[in-house]
Order: sequence, then C-alpha cells, then structure tokens
Amino acid sequence: MDWTLALGSLVVGIVVGLTGMGGGALMTPMLVLIFGVDPLTAVSSDLVASAVMKPVGSAVHIRNRSVNWNLVRWLAVGSVPAAFCGVFILRALGDSASVQTRVKEALGIALVIAAVGLFARSYLRLAERAKHRDGRRAADPAEVPTVPAKPLALLAIGVVGGLVVGMTSVGSGSLIIIALMLLYPKLRANQLVGTDLVQAVPLVASAAIAHIIFGDFQLSLTSAILIGAIPGAYIGAKLSTRLPGALIRRALAFVLLASALKSLNVDTYVTGYVLVGVAVIAGPAWMLLRKQQGFPAWPWTERRQLAEAAHAAEQGDAAEAGPAAAAGTARVSAGQ
Repeated sequence: MDWTLALGSLVVGIVVGLTGMGGGALMTPMLVLIFGVDPLTAVSSDLVASAVMKPVGSAVHIRNRSVNWNLVRWLAVGSVPAAFCGVFILRALGDSASVQTRVKEALGIALVIAAVGLFARSYLRLAERAKHRDGRRAADPAEVPTVPAKPLALLAIGVVGGLVVGMTSVGSGSLIIIALMLLYPKLRANQLVGTDLVQAVPLVASAAIAHIIFGDFQLSLTSAILIGAIPGAYIGAKLSTRLPGALIRRALAFVLLASALKSLNVDTYVTGYVLVGVAVIAGPAWMLLRKQQGFPAWPWTERRQLAEAAHAAEQGDAAEAGPAAAAGTARVSAGQ
C-alpha cells in the first residue's frame, strides 16, 4: 500500500467534494505526473476506483428526485458501448512506449477541454444569475422539468464522452455536463449534476470492466486511491458549505491547465510563461464579463450591496411595523 498516494487521493477527493468536478481530471494526471505511473495503468486504476465511488453520489440525487431519466437513457445508449470500444481501441494499439505517449497526449487534450469547460460552466452560471438577479424569478419547480429529448444530440454526446472517458478517464463529470448545460439551459443546477452523475455510473462501469479485461488494472493502486478519495470526498462535501466554491473552481481550472501542458510535454519554461499569462489576464477578463452582465467587477462589492439591500429592507419592515404596534398599544390602553 502506497500511503503517499493515498494522501494525494485524499486531496483530490476533497477537491471533488468541494466542486463536484475534477475526479478523473485530477487523479489521472496526479498518478502520471507526480507518482510516475504509466498512463494506461493510471487510466485503468482511476476508472475502476470511480466505478466504486460514482454510485454513492448518484444515490443521493436519485433519492432527491433530481435526475432526468429520459436524458440518462439516451446518453447511456451512446456512452456505454463507446467507452468499452475506447478501451478496446487502446488495447488493440498495444502497450508500447509510443502508445503510452499517445495516451498521455490524449489526456492532455482532454484536460484542456475540461479547463475550458470549467470556465464555460462559470460563465453560464453568471449569465443565468444576470437574468434573474432582480428577485422576480418564479419559484423553482419541485419536480424535474419536462424537457424534450433530443436523441441524436444526446447519442452524439454519449459517444464522444464515452470514447474520451474510456481512453483517458476524463470527461464523465466535466465534459458531458457542459454539453448538457448548452443543450438544456432550462434544467436547474442540481438536476444537471444529478443527471450527469447518474449517467456516469453505467459509463464508468463499462469503461472499468473493459480496463479490467483489456487494460492494465492494478488492485493495489486502486485500493490506495479509494482509501484516500472516499474520506476526502466526504470532507470536501462538508467544507463546500463554508468555502467559496467559485474560487476553488478557478484554482481547479488553473491546475488542470498546468497538468494539460505537462501531459502534452510542453517545455517547463513555456508552461510557466503560459500560466503566468493566464493568471494576469484571467482576473481582468472575468471582471469585464461581470460588468457586461450588469454585476460589479468585484464579487465582494456585490455581496456588500446585497447585504445593504437586505438591511434596508429589514429597516423598512421595522418602520412599517412601528406605527402599527403603537396604535395597537393605544387601543389596549383605551380598553383598560
């Protein structure tokens, strides 16, 4: 048992619990770049570990009735066979050094897409808040909204997502949910997460079974991942109510980009320049996007304004209640 790996998995599990994203996108790069695990072995062991953990979170969403089963069915029809085929394709290519390199490069590309997807998800949430920030939004329905199934689009998302997951272990919780957000903007956030998480169960299970049969699965490696990741996810879920999720998602996108560049064998100096450039540009760019959506550039300015508005509303209610209370007291005194 590699307890150092278990500790690293604990950190990844905490991030997953905090953000709901980043399982395969963080775990596999960590195994490859930090612990020197062969890419095929890392993908295989991470997927088997994910197959054990995914049903736990899915059960919560099923119990809360935040799953659109119609979407899950169409996605699974495309993703389950595609994930199995993705692993079979990898195995057919062999396990030579060139194949390991190609897997690592495919992982890097998937990580770039995941980092861009995190940004897209944050922007879509910002745009949604901008539409309803005046407080006149209708109450959310208790049931999952009825949305028309789009079989061809869902099948395409399932096939592409399944192939990416089967070959890199990345995408079940980061790529597919972005596609669902774009395809079904009316779905609430918890329903998007619930639907994505449940559809990922058969997807990851198919990929895991294929990796056990055709891949390079190692029980000791998977055990270390599970020992750290399961309690980490629980801790992260508990901390998610206290820490700012938006800040953590931005840090996660930064880490994914760094992992992607190294997976693509980008020179260390070039990686450093790119990361510094992104760090310098990202803040002003996001503030500009906030301004375009009608929000203050700084999030804490918005929070202060909301707090001041809530305080003013409370003062107004108290002012209206004051004369009524005084009149009531006078009536009681007159009655005595």
